[in-house]
Amino acid sequence: MGIDLIFEPFSYEFMIRSLYVSILVGITLPLIGSFVINRNLGFMGDAIAHSSLPILVVGSVLGVSIFLAAIPAAIIIAITLGYIISKSSVGEDTAIGIIFSTFFAIGIILLKKYNQSITLNIEDILFGQILGVSSEDVISTLALSLIVILTLIIFYKQILYLSFDPIGAKVTGLNTRLFDSIFLIVLSLAIIGALQSVGIILVLSMLITPAAAAKLIMKNFFSAMIVSSFFGVIAAITGLYFSYHINLPSGPAMALSSTGIFLICWMFRRSVRLV
Repeated sequence: MGIDLIFEPFSYEFMIRSLYVSILVGITLPLIGSFVINRNLGFMGDAIAHSSLPILVVGSVLGVSIFLAAIPAAIIIAITLGYIISKSSVGEDTAIGIIFSTFFAIGIILLKKYNQSITLNIEDILFGQILGVSSEDVISTLALSLIVILTLIIFYKQILYLSFDPIGAKVTGLNTRLFDSIFLIVLSLAIIGALQSVGIILVLSMLITPAAAAKLIMKNFFSAMIVSSFFGVIAAITGLYFSYHINLPSGPAMALSSTGIFLICWMFRRSVRLV
């Protein structure tokens, strides 16, 4: 009976596709989420996800793939947010809040206006629908994940230095504006890759929570990154099982799974403190 519960879902092709996407999202989001936590950019990640909504609607109206529409838009939004924040006198959180709420409101209006002529479902956009991913979605998510992971590997030292000591990085001659832009771009790509699985509203849970859990029990930053991806995969797959067996929405199920992992790490953080 227990074996059937484990393997039964994967007798269906759509569940196999969902598993692939779950694993990719579980690896990629927490990986970059470790940097996001260290740089206090959680709100930025949320803003990128919300601000992409009007582009998703426009892309659907034009008959363009969600990924094709959202990728350039998210990159532009991320760089624009970074620029506005650097020039803003009202404060980082205030500037981000104004921008993302404005874009999100525009997206909702467009969604309401064109709801008869598009295939987008508001609940799927907001909360994710990983059980509906296509083979093309799997390939797109894989491509985005590889770009994010390879970029983090290639520029790991620079992004790490900038994350821990931005002033020191600037003093030593590191092109901080360039690497800030690179980081925001890969952050936006990671978020876009996860939109179909966890949705706009819950993308922050997979970006932040597994990374925060790993930070509680790991002393070394690199080790915390690896463990955060492990936690992310566990949360994503667990959420996928909940979604299949007890008919829960996929995004919220993954978010709750990652929260459960965080609570376990928090309870045992004093007795389990690894390298």
